[in-house]
Amino acid sequence: MRDGEAGDGTVREELAYLLRLSRPRFWLYLAGPVLVGVAYAASAPGELVTPVTFGLFAYFLVPANVFLYGINDVYDREIDAENPKKGSREARYRGQRYVPLAVGLCAAAGVFLLAVLPSIAWPWLLAFLVLGAAYSAPPARFKTTPVLDSVSNGLYVVPGAAAYAAVAGTQPPALAVVGGWLWAMGMHTFSAIPDVEPDREAGIRTTATVLGERRTIAYCGACWLASAAAFAGVDYRLGGVMLAYPALVAAIAASSVAIERAYWWFPAINTAVGAALTVGGLWRVVHG
Repeated sequence: MRDGEAGDGTVREELAYLLRLSRPRFWLYLAGPVLVGVAYAASAPGELVTPVTFGLFAYFLVPANVFLYGINDVYDREIDAENPKKGSREARYRGQRYVPLAVGLCAAAGVFLLAVLPSIAWPWLLAFLVLGAAYSAPPARFKTTPVLDSVSNGLYVVPGAAAYAAVAGTQPPALAVVGGWLWAMGMHTFSAIPDVEPDREAGIRTTATVLGERRTIAYCGACWLASAAAFAGVDYRLGGVMLAYPALVAAIAASSVAIERAYWWFPAINTAVGAALTVGGLWRVVHG
């Protein structure tokens, strides 16, 4: 099925479209925190790979992304008609009937996951499902309310908190959750900068459309600096790693690099930072 067709195609075409809709570049934004959470929660190597940790990683790698971005694309269909990212780097939803069905199945898979998770992790998984839907779907539709659009994107660190709780049997350190939440707020708002003009043309108000590009960059830098400070309260080495973000946004602001270009660097940057955090956690497990 071509991207412009609204009807259903072959199963292979439908799966290919869903794969593109799920934003493969961003898969690790949800699955990566699971790895970090497991690495810091485990007290022995045998706790790293279990049915629970595998199930969490598998769910947040693909189904959770289909759920999150599928809802977004369904309710943003009219807005995305004018968005230059759609149809080139991202899929454009044009009313394919199987997309809402796939979103529902992926949400149901998340509910099913509750059956295999320790109850201490349930609030985090439920928070992801609720925030993931409320961000794009009415009546809440947080993405159209300045500040709430940014704050609600703490949902990206929820998978890591769920993994930590499931493995450790205790809740993650509060400062780590705060630091992760602030990181996600900055990441979301930075990613909204390339959409400022399409959103304004569509009459959509976001934190980025209200602040404008320069002040939004400053807002992201403040979120990331506060995130680094919170992580430093857990361990100064974590804070040091997270200083990469305010340093990077300062460099971007001082250069002539277009935000639209810099935005596409972040999947690689986030993967590198996540890998560094994960290796640090694994070192602790292996070497004590």
